[in-house]
Amino acid sequence: MSVLIWLIPVALGLGLLGLMGFMWTLKTGQMDDLDGAAHRILMDDDKPLPPDKNQESERAEADNSGEKSR
Repeated sequence: MSVLIWLIPVALGLGLLGLMGFMWTLKTGQMDDLDGAAHRILMDDDKPLPPDKNQESERAEADNSGEKSR
């Protein structure tokens, strides 16, 4: 029973700390736009990467070697 004397205030303190943290997130606006991040990840705003010079030269060499073996 003496353990309950410590556990009840600790549990209440942690619950209050969690509630205060949740209220802080609401106050700072972190819960305002929950769907925005989900939609932003689906948008394709990236510019296409320029072709790699090494891949082009390797591709050209492979094409040339294939023609020589025919």
